[in-house]
Amino acid sequence: MKNKSKRFVVIQEIISNSVVGSQEELLNLLAERGFVLTQATLSRDLKQMKVLKTINQYGEYVYQLPNQIATIEDRASSERFLSGNACTSVNFSANIVVIHTKPGYASSLALEIDEQASDVILGTVAGDDTIFAVKKEDLTQQEVIEALSRVIPAIKK
Repeated sequence: MKNKSKRFVVIQEIISNSVVGSQEELLNLLAERGFVLTQATLSRDLKQMKVLKTINQYGEYVYQLPNQIATIEDRASSERFLSGNACTSVNFSANIVVIHTKPGYASSLALEIDEQASDVILGTVAGDDTIFAVKKEDLTQQEVIEALSRVIPAIKK
């Protein structure tokens, strides 16, 4: 367990001080510091540490620790990037909203929806390019579209 604790500290240090965009890149940086592990182990570590992959101000996917807080400027830049480019379609089936995105965008966009549209969306589940969102009962599609347009202005009808 000592090795795992030390590994967690090093992972936190690397993610805090470097721009890391892939598990392969992180594995190489860990190996340089004497931690040789499999991709599966690293994946479990990242999940346990609740590390997120988010979009930085340059539109790159990077790992971020849950306690790292983006500056207002970074956040606004990320939101503009997401809202302008991510969503390709929005469809409804009963209380389910299916949002298609460009590949790799769904997770970050789902997080934004959870944070900014919780008044109409109960929760989201995201894959690589698809988000399933459950809307609250008795809301019209138009009400949901209006709420989602706070996150994705391009969908406003």
